[in-house]
Amino acid sequence: MSRFERYLTLWVALCIVAGIALGHLMPPVFQLIGAAEVARVNIPVAVLIWLMIIPMLLKIDFAALGRVREHWRGIGVTLFINWAVKPFSMAALGWLFIGYLFRPYLPPEQINSYIAGLILLAAAPCTAMVFVWSNLTKGEPHFTLSQVALNDTIMVFAFAPIVGLLLGLSAITVPWDTLLLSVVLYIVVPVIVAQAVRRTVLAKGGQVALSRLLGALQPLSLIALLATLVLLFGFQGDQILAQPLVIALLAVPILIQVYFNAGLAYLLNRMAGEQHCVAGPSALIGASNFFELAVAAAISLFGFNSGAALATVVGVLIEVPVMLTVVAIVNRSRVWYERGTKSGVAAITKS
Repeated sequence: MSRFERYLTLWVALCIVAGIALGHLMPPVFQLIGAAEVARVNIPVAVLIWLMIIPMLLKIDFAALGRVREHWRGIGVTLFINWAVKPFSMAALGWLFIGYLFRPYLPPEQINSYIAGLILLAAAPCTAMVFVWSNLTKGEPHFTLSQVALNDTIMVFAFAPIVGLLLGLSAITVPWDTLLLSVVLYIVVPVIVAQAVRRTVLAKGGQVALSRLLGALQPLSLIALLATLVLLFGFQGDQILAQPLVIALLAVPILIQVYFNAGLAYLLNRMAGEQHCVAGPSALIGASNFFELAVAAAISLFGFNSGAALATVVGVLIEVPVMLTVVAIVNRSRVWYERGTKSGVAAITKS
């Protein structure tokens, strides 16, 4: 790990502060950047995400994707967390904290809207940023790509019914343009670009040239991550300064949900005897959210200034800092994890 990567948490903290300050001091600049959207997908942020994930996708050899079947346990665990646990656990946490414990400190007319925003956030598994988290935990890239593609497919069919069930609405307006454009921008385009570059580099210089390119691109990927943070916090700087208590209270159920689902996925993978390189991204996919879709759906259903929209934005704001702590936990617990996995495999073999 380079010195830059070792102090990534510090750089993230500085970028959060810089983003809030710049957003407050130069609102016209951030309003201009924020307005560069297509179907509520911000194009500058999309470009930065390309710079983040394309280096990770360069590592993937599509000829080896068939081997992902070896990790069926990890796939099963992640699907269980994403679709059978996360939306329902967030609904329960939202009703407990926002609907009951924090109710006296929040605007009463926005309580239900806040809970709805939290549910929308949890019902959409992360698409793009997972590649960054997986890379930081030395995750199995073929598993990560396969799992994300599978989640995207399920999301097309399951997002509206799950949200409709939990919100008690008879009909949910899914922002299909946002959903489809996000999948194209964050998965299809980067995969095509990465594979084209990979084949070209391998044809000209072989594995040595590809390794050299990956080494050169790694710092660019992390710089893009930090630039994305500055933009995201710059877009919402005024809201953070104007409503710090509401932001803090909404963050509580989101934080609990992230750590609960990440920990559950990690432990289930360990019990199942799955490798650490699969358990890491499985936990991270289970914990993170597809905030672009959640924000778009909240705005479509409840309006731009609604509590639901604000709740999904809080998810955006804490995504990177919180996921970095999950990455750190996964990395530091590797020895403990692998010790338990070996014991579990031995027990299964004997039986």
